[in-house]
Amino acid sequence: MGMNVGQAGGSKRRGGAKPAMNVTPLVDVVLVLLIIFMVVTPLLTKQLWLNVPPKPEDTAAAPPPDVAPPIVVTLGADGVTKVNSEVVPRAELAGRVLRMVNARPDKVVFFDAASDVPYGRALEVMDAVRGGGVETLAVLADELPAH
Repeated sequence: MGMNVGQAGGSKRRGGAKPAMNVTPLVDVVLVLLIIFMVVTPLLTKQLWLNVPPKPEDTAAAPPPDVAPPIVVTLGADGVTKVNSEVVPRAELAGRVLRMVNARPDKVVFFDAASDVPYGRALEVMDAVRGGGVETLAVLADELPAH
């Protein structure tokens, strides 16, 4: 900022010091705002698509009587394999389950084992079912209600 100093001796000259506006801080603020808007604008245009399940109805409709119950292969603590609560020898397990799956549209078999069954024995039963031709074998994590 420049200043015009008058002559010594106290004589006043017209015009004296001329005020000038310092625009440097204004330019700094405008540039900072420009950078902020340049960074924020791409974030505002991004979209996130969510598939939210529909709200459940208050009254759950009972399944039609002609719908078959799911196929559940159970391995008990004593090593007995059951298909829908019917004891099936392990040699017949793959064929029996495959026949049941082929008669159904969903082609899903659920597997449940007692919590104290050795891991290897549970895998043997699962491999027997899968080796029989079943493509989808779902492992149940919760306890099944007693039939």
